[in-house]
Amino acid sequence: MNLNKIKLGGILTLAIIFSINISKGFAQHTKSATVTDKAELAILRAAVEKTPDSLKVHQAYINAVGFESTELEKQYAQWMKKYPKSAAVPYALGKAYEDQESPKAKPYLLKAVELNPKFTEAWGGLWIDAERWGDFAAGRDYLAKAVASDPSDPRFAFYYAYSFSEIDPAKYVALSLAVAKKFPEHERGAQALYWLGARSKNVEDKMKYFELLRTSYSPAKFNWSSSGMSSYFNILLSENPQKAVELAQEMKKDKKDDKEWTNLAVQAQNLVEARKLMSQKKANEAQALLSQVKLPRYSGFNKELLLLKAEADHIAGKTSAAYDSLIVAFAKSPSPKLKSVITTYGNELGKNSGQVDADIWKRLSALAKPATPFTLKQYLNTGNKSLADYKGKVVLLTYWFPGCGPCRGEFPHFENVVRKFKGQDLAYVGINIASEQNDYVVPFMKSSGYSFTPLEDVKGREKGNLDNGRAAPVNFLIDQDGRLIFSNFRTDGDNEDELELMINTLLSNGTKTAGNENN
Repeated sequence: MNLNKIKLGGILTLAIIFSINISKGFAQHTKSATVTDKAELAILRAAVEKTPDSLKVHQAYINAVGFESTELEKQYAQWMKKYPKSAAVPYALGKAYEDQESPKAKPYLLKAVELNPKFTEAWGGLWIDAERWGDFAAGRDYLAKAVASDPSDPRFAFYYAYSFSEIDPAKYVALSLAVAKKFPEHERGAQALYWLGARSKNVEDKMKYFELLRTSYSPAKFNWSSSGMSSYFNILLSENPQKAVELAQEMKKDKKDDKEWTNLAVQAQNLVEARKLMSQKKANEAQALLSQVKLPRYSGFNKELLLLKAEADHIAGKTSAAYDSLIVAFAKSPSPKLKSVITTYGNELGKNSGQVDADIWKRLSALAKPATPFTLKQYLNTGNKSLADYKGKVVLLTYWFPGCGPCRGEFPHFENVVRKFKGQDLAYVGINIASEQNDYVVPFMKSSGYSFTPLEDVKGREKGNLDNGRAAPVNFLIDQDGRLIFSNFRTDGDNEDELELMINTLLSNGTKTAGNENN
């Protein structure tokens, strides 16, 4: 397996997700109604031939003919001969295929940059398409050429800087800071600082970059700065609650009539007061304040809030209640910190680590349900593969498709974790939900070096509890007996340890079960 290829995979995905909407989900692509009236099609063809460099008229023609028509590529072959110097002609069809996440895009985009090496958008399209093929090295080369073709374009300057985030962190930081400095009036500059803060591994750096974002890019003016302040606020709730209050008040003032920040200022103040009460051993009063704290569902501080409430219970002499509440929380959203605190409270109750693990597994096992079975076609081997074939192994299952940017962004982090379990009873399976993109799958697997077993989904298949209503990515962990234990989790650079913990929890309990059966 080529680990260098793995590190390159998906490195630009976060930029893609929020910036150019290439992969919100497979269902994003709608088919336009095709035109069958010959006279109307003749008018559209004439418009292209009148202004062959106009992407607008090409788009109208392509939408009218439809992507399924055999006439589409025949017509563009004729036009490329008729207008041999026009890069817009092959680009128009290549761009249309790229937007459809179609493997047909590449040759047309290559023809466009052959005719016009300064065609920035075509280089960008090749970069995105290369990611779908799993050819990350080529994608980086295309991206570099996009930057060289127009150094004044802040989009590709940002993407190029971001591309080093996994393979050369120091260069990533330097280039991102350069983007922020070069484009002080553009969202991409704010975006560069945002991701520096979001991707930093230690809290001090996160706070440094988010503070730089706040002072360099007004949150009232730049969306990425506004988003960054929400992340900054969550960090400050843990590190400096009083400063979190001040930030919320500042944001409330800047945005005016902003109910969200008005509410967050109140929540932060309640946390400041609750912490003060806890330091004074006034646990009941602290708990009353903590019960009033209502943060957004996806707030990064929600796990910390659970720990604070448990700590208040512990101070009040209700250690058993604290212990039980955190086990309930762990079953929904595990983390090493949560596990550590559970173990501490368990020790206070006279339990050793084995007994703590048994209590956690009892809760997980009580909630477990048999995973909905499947039997699906393999891409890399002949025949089918069924969930039943993995009995005796823990299964990490993800739904994906090659055009899914968030999926590609998650794969390197899955791979980092899965490699730690080499030789153990762990199966890593990826179900492609977009058969229309089958041509990408085998090349993607071979080029990327990823280790999951790709299977092809069947449209209309009853997914049962292996479905949470989203297109992709969707992730599940299934135990050795085929029971669904964990679902609806995401893995990134900040929480690989959570996935590792979940897998270890299933492997260790499976081992115990097998050992008990043998005795």
